[in-house]
Amino acid sequence: MKILVLNCGSSSVKYKLFDMSDRSVLAHGAVEKLGLPGSFLKFTHGNEKVTLERDLPEHTAAIEFILSILTDDKYGCIQTYDEIDAVGHRVVHGAEAFSESIEITPKAIAKLTECSVLAPLHNPPNLKGIHAMQTLLPSVPQVGVFDTAFHQGMPEYAYLYGLPYEMYMKYGIRRYGFHGTSHRYVSARACEILGLPYSEQRIITAHIGNGGSLAAIRNGKSIDTSMGLTPVEGLLMGTRCGDLDAGALLYIMEKEGLDSQSLSELINKKSGVLGISGISSDMRDIEAAISSGDRLATLAMQVYNYRIKKYIGAYAAALGGIDILVFTGGVGENQWSTREAVCSELEFMGIKLDKSKNRETRGQEAVINLPESHTSVMVVPTDEEYMIAADTMQIMEGKQPV
Repeated sequence: MKILVLNCGSSSVKYKLFDMSDRSVLAHGAVEKLGLPGSFLKFTHGNEKVTLERDLPEHTAAIEFILSILTDDKYGCIQTYDEIDAVGHRVVHGAEAFSESIEITPKAIAKLTECSVLAPLHNPPNLKGIHAMQTLLPSVPQVGVFDTAFHQGMPEYAYLYGLPYEMYMKYGIRRYGFHGTSHRYVSARACEILGLPYSEQRIITAHIGNGGSLAAIRNGKSIDTSMGLTPVEGLLMGTRCGDLDAGALLYIMEKEGLDSQSLSELINKKSGVLGISGISSDMRDIEAAISSGDRLATLAMQVYNYRIKKYIGAYAAALGGIDILVFTGGVGENQWSTREAVCSELEFMGIKLDKSKNRETRGQEAVINLPESHTSVMVVPTDEEYMIAADTMQIMEGKQPV
């Protein structure tokens, strides 16, 4: 079975084509600057990195271009579109309507449209990808895989905010969490590597990068996660503020004369590591600035690492202990200094890092704890696209995703 996975953003379309018979990736790439001057498609062909510029004003044009390259005489990997058995879509917000991956139907599209109010920056472009595929390949089945679905098993006391209950009943204001597909993949993969039963472990997964979240997973189920109604809550991120006193927002709005749109811009795009450092949201730039002695870059990194450590402690308490700690995401997989800083002084929790192994681990699966550590500490590169493809295949075969 060949499955095309699409991740549609407001100005980009990422794709991967899988042959699920052997889990191989036949093609992958992305359209960038969609709807803007200078839009282009970049992809890998063998060992060659290819960039093709074309005017791509909207999602249907972008996906049509991607499909044409998949069947191209020079760059293609399939003969005809008929070889694509199904399309799996990343969908950011499923609210309470979707607790698992589903086949896309008119009824599902209507529900997804309702969910867009909770993710106005993400769900509309996700839906544009679905509509584009309906236009271009109307006979090919489609599946939606939700960032929020894995966290839908959280207990009510974990997802409710301290607001009047009617706010939840009227508007669905609660913690939903995100990165669920990643948390689900790396937690299960960690147990597979260790040869441990997934249904019997207490796991904390740290998906950390420009965006970031932690999840507390007991016996294969998410019981808490750091992101909330939106991806703003929780950890310090590249440009997002993370946890913040709501009173501070009211104060800033009054002092700066901000409206809701300006406030959203502040907390989503001008805060976090960028806001504190005044330099960049890119950790490579921050590390370079730290090396040159920049105080605010150093402070931004300290805040970033401290928030992660604090959540690990909180989730260890929520789980009643921790068996496995997993790092993933751009920073989690590649930045040894953050992993070392986060794990320092957590020996009381049974975490003993092998500093040498940690420093040599970059972008690869590895166990990085000392033999005497009571908690397994691991790096597991995430593979959300494969999880989307796997869920899509299971639904096409009439099975429930796991």
